[in-house]
Amino acid sequence: MFRQTSWKKTLIFEQSSPGRIGHEVETLSEIEETSLNRIMQKIPPGLLRQKQLGLPEVSELCVVRHFTRLSQMNYGVDSGFYPLGSCTMKYNPKICDLVTTFPEAQKIHPYQDPRSVQGSLQIMHELAKWLAELSGMKKVTLQPAAGAHGEYTGIMIVRKYHQIKGNLDRKREIIVPDSAHGTNPATVSMCGFETVVIPSNEGGCVDIEALRSTVSERTAGIMLTNPNTLGRFEPDIEEITRIIHEVDGLAYYDGANFNAIMGKVRPGDMGFDIVHFNLHKTFATPHGGGGPGAGPVGVVSRLEPFLPIPTIDFDPTTYEYFLQYDHPHSIGKVRSYYGNFSIILRAYAYILRLGYEGLKAVSDMAVLNANYMKTLSQKIKGFTILYGKDSFCMHEFVLSAKELLKEKNISALDVSKFIIDHGFHPPTIYFPLIVPEALMIEPTESESKKILDEFIDILKEVSHFAYTDQQDSISEKPLNASVGRIDDVKAARQPILSYRMLKQKES
Repeated sequence: MFRQTSWKKTLIFEQSSPGRIGHEVETLSEIEETSLNRIMQKIPPGLLRQKQLGLPEVSELCVVRHFTRLSQMNYGVDSGFYPLGSCTMKYNPKICDLVTTFPEAQKIHPYQDPRSVQGSLQIMHELAKWLAELSGMKKVTLQPAAGAHGEYTGIMIVRKYHQIKGNLDRKREIIVPDSAHGTNPATVSMCGFETVVIPSNEGGCVDIEALRSTVSERTAGIMLTNPNTLGRFEPDIEEITRIIHEVDGLAYYDGANFNAIMGKVRPGDMGFDIVHFNLHKTFATPHGGGGPGAGPVGVVSRLEPFLPIPTIDFDPTTYEYFLQYDHPHSIGKVRSYYGNFSIILRAYAYILRLGYEGLKAVSDMAVLNANYMKTLSQKIKGFTILYGKDSFCMHEFVLSAKELLKEKNISALDVSKFIIDHGFHPPTIYFPLIVPEALMIEPTESESKKILDEFIDILKEVSHFAYTDQQDSISEKPLNASVGRIDDVKAARQPILSYRMLKQKES
């Protein structure tokens, strides 16, 4: 039985003792002191900190041991299987991390003269070209710092397109499927549009007739993931984009599931006008803990003038890369500097190492692994596939535990806690919302058949315990993790997010 490392749960503040020192800051020289005072005088008094930071006083050894123990209590993709559906938490080849440690990558600054960072500009320019080729777009910006940020950038381009044409006053609606990522409607609202939700059909794809009846002169565009969140590839995708284009709408491709189609089919060839990528999903940087990420956005040629500035261009006469700001219709900057360079560099190394055929093989294995798991898991008593049961899935599939809940009062949450106790991270649960008791499973291309079989065996064990009236042994899980069952409702309604909040609550 797997047992996660568990240490005494002591906060770093509780290890503090007056006078302990872990690091000594060098005394400022007279010149540095004078310079600092000049800077401080320019800061408005209201912005100056009036109190000490209140940091713990601990030794270097204490800090090292504390955070090492925390890391041993944690779980990550380097620890084990992480089938987090829709989030593509796959293994990150260490060579991709290695290149970011090279001095040539670390000892540069965005304020340098572009002529002194030609290598970095070349990397960004070439990566943008590769992404454009993979997606069927004309040009790509690397600025956006995450997938949702890429969505925002893309829909702002939609807004700019209709604004330039003088149609923004009536182009107020963007269509989103009911299986979409939650960031899609949020992005629509942030960009000043109205969300119009259309239902999925029995196969889990866009209901074409519902789409036709929804589209109107008010339609500014559609946001679509293909394959979608249910792991289904839209068979009518060309008809979908044609219907949107008939009313001068734009088709936006949410690239969250791009891992399934690399080198197989391009969004541009499906009829999409705008594409965002999740470099931190598809191209070697599994995300977690809040980042960092990268969400490049590609566009077709007629939308190129609206891309964020600066674009990174190449002058064949001087053989130099340069920053181009001369785009009068640009939506402007969407991030400081030019993007998350370390993530861009990882993606560059990942693509360069694999090549075109290697990227195709990634998608082949991702789809094969998902179909293998889908076929086996839906045969387990208590679990069902509600959409596309008899069809092939793409890179992920959504299993429902609604029968387990109905017959044995075992929920998707109970299943996920059981999985934790057996040494694997649980899949995404309760999403998409159209699937009751959803378990959204994405094995990625990284995992072996042995690992996939072990995960299937855990689901079989859940079913065995449930249907031999041993439900209590499921509802008590996890018992072997560093943290057991928590009160989810209390954690959501009464969060304690800092040491200061903890002390206030105790007082």
